[in-house]
Amino acid sequence: MKKSFALRVDEELYAAIEKWAADEYRSANGQIEYILAEALKKAKRFPKKKKSSTDE
Repeated sequence: MKKSFALRVDEELYAAIEKWAADEYRSANGQIEYILAEALKKAKRFPKKKKSSTDE
């Protein structure tokens, strides 16, 4: 499940994110998710996936 929230960023920053996203065939929202996930992994703070009974 995804959580929605408002994010305010500078226009120039958003334009740079949109361009980067287009270069990688993602939406701006998808690019922001990618950037955040990569930063969390690099900082070793990315949450581990919980194993459910259906994963076995």
